[in-house]
Amino acid sequence: MAKKAIKKSASLKKTKITKAAPKAKAKKSAVKKSSVKKKATVKKVITEKEREIRAANLIANSEKKKTKTATKRPKRTLTNAQSQGLLSAIIEGMKEKKAKNIAVLNLSKIESRVSDFFVICDADSKIHVESIADSVEEIVEKLTGERAYHSEGQGNSEWILIDYVNIVVHVFLREAREHYNLEALWGDAEMELIN
Repeated sequence: MAKKAIKKSASLKKTKITKAAPKAKAKKSAVKKSSVKKKATVKKVITEKEREIRAANLIANSEKKKTKTATKRPKRTLTNAQSQGLLSAIIEGMKEKKAKNIAVLNLSKIESRVSDFFVICDADSKIHVESIADSVEEIVEKLTGERAYHSEGQGNSEWILIDYVNIVVHVFLREAREHYNLEALWGDAEMELIN
């Protein structure tokens, strides 16, 4: 055994024991670290009210992007007979539901007009306003085949506007008619009262 130990030690002497070269030290970067410590980000708690506002803004902004330019109101030229037929159908629809104070404003001679005629009437209640407007639309479609280009105001029923392009129908609650006073606004127009 002693011989074996001597042989091992001799073989160990023959092999060079190489130590691993020490690692080179890392160079310092040219950029100095800031001495100011970064602040920890704090998440802000969003209240339910703020969420609703953000959601409403998101919807409003997305709808603005979707809508293009508004379509122009079409210009139609009706013959005198067609205009009179449409006008009489509108008046008949108003009379059927007992509309009060029917007035026809002839705007055709006014340069900056929005239509050729306004037909204005008033009603006693909101339900009466709705029934007059429905009657006008039904009778006009039945007698002339015309459909309204646009209709609005059914939500509050104080003033319903029905647009037939050349003729615009205004069905008012009595107080609203006195307040807006379209007859005075279009004072240059020829006015005809219908009984």
